[in-house]
Amino acid sequence: MVINPKFILKNTVQMANKAPCPLTGLNIDYKNTDLLKKYTTKFGKIVPRYYSGVSLKNQKKLANAIKKARVMALIPFVKKFDPNFEG
Repeated sequence: MVINPKFILKNTVQMANKAPCPLTGLNIDYKNTDLLKKYTTKFGKIVPRYYSGVSLKNQKKLANAIKKARVMALIPFVKKFDPNFEG
């Protein structure tokens, strides 16, 4: 089987353009509500990886921390809808 050199070049360029995880080196904890609010939408949903650029390992930690903070009432499950909301 012959591998096309354009295929190899294309894949290496895509891998080189990948940005590092913004949460690397940070302590992801349920008590850090300011950090957790950055990764929730204006309706209270968890932001997916492909929008936030977070690695899989940190996305799982983040989701668990958000869920734990919701149960402990540190952040709301659902935010009230306000059509004039900015942010």
